[in-house]
Amino acid sequence: MMSDIRVKICGLSDAATLFAAVDAGAAYVGFVFFPKSPRCVTPELAAELAAQVPPGVCKVALTVNMDPAELEGLAARVPLDMLQLHGSESPEQVVEVRARTGLPVMKAVGVAEAADLARLESYWPVADQILVDAKPPKGADLPGGNGLAFDWQLLVKRRWPVPWMLAGGLTADNVAEAIRLTGAKQVDVSSGVEGAPGVKSIDRIRAFIASAQGAVAR
Repeated sequence: MMSDIRVKICGLSDAATLFAAVDAGAAYVGFVFFPKSPRCVTPELAAELAAQVPPGVCKVALTVNMDPAELEGLAARVPLDMLQLHGSESPEQVVEVRARTGLPVMKAVGVAEAADLARLESYWPVADQILVDAKPPKGADLPGGNGLAFDWQLLVKRRWPVPWMLAGGLTADNVAEAIRLTGAKQVDVSSGVEGAPGVKSIDRIRAFIASAQGAVAR
């Protein structure tokens, strides 16, 4: 039985791990365009990698508070299917980015406590998807990819009017439990499939996707 869990492997930066993710069944592959991240790639490298992704796998650009004009330029240079806004972008900026690039937008929202979930609501009318991630610690350089999880109990029995994806501290060891608790149909991983910051592991990518897609069957 095919699982209906869709997996996003984010922060890919070389052909070997990209192909491993696709071959293992990833529904999304993500490229990071944030200079402070150890996973940051140039538009040239991203374009080269994205050109090799087969049809049906969604190519996502992760950006952080990038100017809408700059995003428009990025979308013109790299063959993308979706933009992931992972900074403090407002709902109004989401609308502008969608209009300027013509691409669907996934808006990331950091969660540490129940009060943080209220922020999701302002993005429902404007974003195509929501990424529910762990809120970064105060003073952190990275808005995501920190290997931190949040209390998944906060999401139990919550349902939203737009597709959403669970992120934050997921690994092959805990993703099935996270899916079982939250009811997530989509999961996103970056640091959880790395051997070192920014260095993806083919074995960990395969193990993560197998665990996630096996979660429903169990």
